[in-house]
Amino acid sequence: MKKYLIILLFFPLFIFSQKMISKEIMEIRKFQEELNAEYLNPKETPLRGDNLAHFKVHPFFPVELKYRVTAQFSKTKNAQPFDLPTSSGKTKSYKEYGKATFQLDGKSYTLTLYQSLDLIKQKKYKDYLFLPFRDATNEKETYGGGKYMDLKIPKGNTIVLDFNQSYQPYCAYNAYDYNCPIVPEENKLPVEIRAGVMYQDIYHH
Repeated sequence: MKKYLIILLFFPLFIFSQKMISKEIMEIRKFQEELNAEYLNPKETPLRGDNLAHFKVHPFFPVELKYRVTAQFSKTKNAQPFDLPTSSGKTKSYKEYGKATFQLDGKSYTLTLYQSLDLIKQKKYKDYLFLPFRDATNEKETYGGGKYMDLKIPKGNTIVLDFNQSYQPYCAYNAYDYNCPIVPEENKLPVEIRAGVMYQDIYHH
């Protein structure tokens, strides 16, 4: 009898954990679908000509929840605006918003989050944070210039970083029409982040 009671007690926990995982995976799938739809939409896509005609879907790394991490968040005090260099040689104005420290495979890493001084003038982007980063997959399975992640200002002292929802900058697909921020040195990770959008450099030939 005891054995059955234990099974019954654990069964709701199992269902609960399955629901939690499903919700996280559903968010990632939604991100993938929306990104594919954006690139297929002639009004939104950075793709031009044959690249748009031949595009079907992005290649993605398999969804891996170890790359969805809850990071400790600390807001930067008295952050001053600065000019972030871009791929075209120009600059864009940003300020450091905070730092996110997380564990991956037992090691600790810290990334800096930024706010675009142009975007925060728009109401819908006032709580938007920008996370550019590089990792050891760049120039292999991902774009050499690194990847980006879009985040919202957290309400507490933690922030979820889901690298499954990271993507390549527009410049990876169209270097002529777009001007993309270059990843700062402080956001270069010495490990592979095998998550998010993969990249095949068929766009610059």
